[in-house]
Amino acid sequence: MRYPLFPLNTVLFPGCLLDLQVFEARYLDMVSACMRRGEGFGVVGILDGEEVGVAAGHAQVGCEALIRDFQQRPNGLLGIRVEGGRRFRVEQTSVQADQLVLADVVWLDDPADEPVLDEHVDLAALLAALAEHPLVAGLAMGSAADSQQVLANRLAYLLPFSIQQKVDLLEQDSPLVRLDCIQALLDELQGA
Repeated sequence: MRYPLFPLNTVLFPGCLLDLQVFEARYLDMVSACMRRGEGFGVVGILDGEEVGVAAGHAQVGCEALIRDFQQRPNGLLGIRVEGGRRFRVEQTSVQADQLVLADVVWLDDPADEPVLDEHVDLAALLAALAEHPLVAGLAMGSAADSQQVLANRLAYLLPFSIQQKVDLLEQDSPLVRLDCIQALLDELQGA
């Protein structure tokens, strides 16, 4: 099966929520087909190009987007809320005439999840502080992170890292390594 991709100027992580406004015909058709089949689509970070128009150059690792809700926006456009599912690696792509990118993907396995360690108490506190922001609260991602995977995914998603840094974090198989990388990026930000 060819898996449809939605390149965005953001990186979706497993378990995280993303609100999208869909208006291009290629993505309206894609969302309709996904909803009919009860399947998701792939979100990949844009590394070169724009969200609108010609297919953009995108990351080779992405995250499955599972449609959780939809509604017509006051501006008449379709709004959908997706939740990050499984991570995948893009093996091969093709671009349809309407510029929709289809990909052969390999699903990436995540290791068994582990509880948050004492060394991550500051990162857990940072997530709790972020949860107080109205935009984060609106995404219902404010509950305490009880595992390394949840803590790593939410912080990587919410913190103001570059697209490339977020892609690098998504590529990490180990949540413990992902948390160490997040701490290193935060240390760089504080030193800048």
